[in-house]
Amino acid sequence: MNSKSNNRRAFLTGTLIGLAGSPLAGLPASAETPRKANLTGLSPSGAPAADNGYTPGIAVEARKLLFVSGQGPRDRKADMESQMRQTLEAIAKVLEAGGASMKDIVSLRCYFVNIARDLPVFRKVRKEYLSKPYPAATAVGVTALSMPDLQIEIEAVAAL
Repeated sequence: MNSKSNNRRAFLTGTLIGLAGSPLAGLPASAETPRKANLTGLSPSGAPAADNGYTPGIAVEARKLLFVSGQGPRDRKADMESQMRQTLEAIAKVLEAGGASMKDIVSLRCYFVNIARDLPVFRKVRKEYLSKPYPAATAVGVTALSMPDLQIEIEAVAAL
């Protein structure tokens, strides 16, 4: 068996074992012993620079994944920098409820109604909330989001 097959088998086995001991299996959350994930940034030659607040790829060894639904700002009339901070703080609250922090984020997907205006601001703000290795990230320009006046929405995946 080649190393890719062994890695897949180990990942699937670990996932199944993790699910068996998770709250999804009927055990209380307090019965779990959180173990921080091992994150390795991947920046192969020819890939975009990793110092812009994201990393081209993240290799993760983890026991638990948290998926944060798209979050937006509380005050949709605030300036965009404030809206981005509010959005990232909302993500932090969801992560905290799951036993994680912003340092555990491995992937971000960001949606912008005005990507040309807002992406440069977001690139600045995200570095205040995220740390190296920065999460893998995608920014998408869209024509509208689910709520009136919503200009930014961010979803996240964290690994523990």
